[in-house]
Amino acid sequence: MMGERGGPYCSKNSKKTDDYCADESGRLLSTSRAGCILGGFDIRALIILIILIPTCIFGIYAHGQKVSYLLRPLWESAPKPFHDIPHYYHENASMSHLCRLHCWGIREYPRRVYDAVLFNNEIDILTMRWKELYPYVTKFVLLESNSTFSGIIKPLYFARNLDQFDFVEPRLVYGRVGRTSKKGENPFVEEAYQRRVLDFLLQEKAGITDDDLLIMSDVDEIPSRHTINLLRWCDDIPQVLHLRLKNYLYSFEFLVDNNSWRASVHRYQENVTKYAHFRQTDDILADAGWHCSFCFRRISEFIFKMKAYSHNDRIRFNKYLNPKRVQDVICKGADLFDMLPEEYTFKEIIGKMGPIPHSYSAVHLPAYLLENADKHKFLLPGNCERQS
Repeated sequence: MMGERGGPYCSKNSKKTDDYCADESGRLLSTSRAGCILGGFDIRALIILIILIPTCIFGIYAHGQKVSYLLRPLWESAPKPFHDIPHYYHENASMSHLCRLHCWGIREYPRRVYDAVLFNNEIDILTMRWKELYPYVTKFVLLESNSTFSGIIKPLYFARNLDQFDFVEPRLVYGRVGRTSKKGENPFVEEAYQRRVLDFLLQEKAGITDDDLLIMSDVDEIPSRHTINLLRWCDDIPQVLHLRLKNYLYSFEFLVDNNSWRASVHRYQENVTKYAHFRQTDDILADAGWHCSFCFRRISEFIFKMKAYSHNDRIRFNKYLNPKRVQDVICKGADLFDMLPEEYTFKEIIGKMGPIPHSYSAVHLPAYLLENADKHKFLLPGNCERQS
């Protein structure tokens, strides 16, 4: 019979057996390959990779800005050095003598001076600024918006506190603008728009003319009054002159360095001079005032500024805005945004790492601050606690 002789019956079973053997051999081959791969790979290393990769991703997210700032010397060169002009001053020296020391002439009468600022919410610092400059300023020009550069709606803080500034009322040009940007849009666009509005106020409302002095600086960048008096009396001063200011953080207890440079003074030229806050010349006058950044009375003002100003992208986590943390950071002289110093050499970055050293000197500070020390003691050394 065909079945007994291994005919068709045996052929069919033989084919099934061959297919089964082929499948089995394929599975065995795949298993052996996987075994070879795993055999050459330490299971502990696999576990470490599984843990390490997410950790690295989170680390980059949490500390990416730190890494970027740390490596800044590799991808960005330091700007061209300024030409530093020595600054000579003594309260008993005559103005003609001081002008000669600077190799400048002396004028028959002083120039008019205009101080123009964009205002957010810095009531205390604005008061100190205007009290410092009041003897020598012809017009105070202030522009206020009902939103921050980052598009957050806010009250008109200056208008609310106008009664505190009645001492400048006869010399004040006050302007307001409405919100033009939305939250999340580029804050520097809004900032540039408001500076153009300042140009309009200066020309059309304040009446500035050629060769008048124009101070361009943020509210917390305060030129000393003797610096402005020198520049208004001396002839042949540079057309544009940056002011090198002592750079403080949180109060006059934390001296960062002497390298704040963005404040500038211009001999005004119609259709040429435009209000700006970037480098505009190589000339800079040494020891010309103070820059007191984040120098607020209340914790709420710190938090508002952190969310409102142009670099609000530095708030990586909500914990940065915790009032207790903000207070601790202020008293330590640490960084509110947990960032590294913005420097161009590894030496400077390493040298400025960690909290700012405490300074206990209150010498050569704005006169109004010392005259009203009880009212503004939060700005003086040894008074880091802020109102909650």
